[in-house]
Amino acid sequence: MNIYINGTGCISPQETAAGGPLLATPREYEQVRLATVDPDYKQWIDVKQIRRMSRVVKMGVGAASLSLAEAGISMPDAIITGTAYGCLDDTGVFITKMVNQQEEMLTPTAFIQSTHNTVGGQVALLLGCHGYNNTFVHRGFSFENALLDAIMILKEGSAKNILAGGLDEITNYSYQILHRFGGYKKTPVKTMELLNSPSSGTIAGEGAAFFTLSTERGDHTTAMLSGLSTLYKPLWEGEVIGHIMKFLEDNNCTPTDIDLIITGRNGDIDQDEIYEEIAAALFPDHAEASFKHLCGEYPTAAAFGLWMGNRIIAEQQVPEAAVFFGKAPEKINKVLLYNHHQGTHHSLILLTAC
Repeated sequence: MNIYINGTGCISPQETAAGGPLLATPREYEQVRLATVDPDYKQWIDVKQIRRMSRVVKMGVGAASLSLAEAGISMPDAIITGTAYGCLDDTGVFITKMVNQQEEMLTPTAFIQSTHNTVGGQVALLLGCHGYNNTFVHRGFSFENALLDAIMILKEGSAKNILAGGLDEITNYSYQILHRFGGYKKTPVKTMELLNSPSSGTIAGEGAAFFTLSTERGDHTTAMLSGLSTLYKPLWEGEVIGHIMKFLEDNNCTPTDIDLIITGRNGDIDQDEIYEEIAAALFPDHAEASFKHLCGEYPTAAAFGLWMGNRIIAEQQVPEAAVFFGKAPEKINKVLLYNHHQGTHHSLILLTAC
């Protein structure tokens, strides 16, 4: 049974919500923290509601609305969301008030809106959707598990159209905490030079991407979600290589069948080493694209990578800003997305043109 991607929507540090050719005018930053380029949310959300929404909720609603509009669907049968951090901004507001007011006279609004399933719930409220609604909070596998849940539901026939996505935000509090752990660069770096950086650490990012999935092909469908697999804490690179080979075999293809690989390189010299070894072992002459220098690093960044892969198949070309190595063939049929988060959460997604 084929799973078709009938619509996509993405809000990121690039101009991804405006439409047009993929990354035609990429934004280059010279900083260690990227923020989303926010569209005019009033086209999807009432002005009175916008004032009460946090950034990540608006990002999620906007990306979900773009995806449904592209698919020509007004009401999905299910909404599945993946997020590792949830609504961090509202969490920070509530905790700050709790400390400053010594746990007295607290308003519950910020606490209610700080839960991880706020985005999925808000999308359902705006659409009036009473179907299956679930949010996965599984660190670096949050988005992948949301996709897996959607695939299983579609294959068992419980739903026809499912809206699935991944999103995360970065706030002042979360950035400061993660920076103390050494996860980010100590000095600003140009994003277009990030992947060749010789130092440890990467740049923080955020974004939201949603996909309208179905077992029936839509009018504007260009790609199928052919395979998905995850691997947690591999002991060494050989285990990852074996896992990729098994994944390709399970999906009736070999490394030579892959026209383009998209990797989650993030400019951290330690974390990028595994990508070098995988490319050398399995895809030495393959064209390779990357995406985290465009959106930054965050647990559900693979959602941006999947969105970019789908658009590459649709346009049959890799934008210059995304090229890391080589030149993709004129006909791009199969795209393999390989990503890992902090070296522990490894995921594979296979896209096939249709």
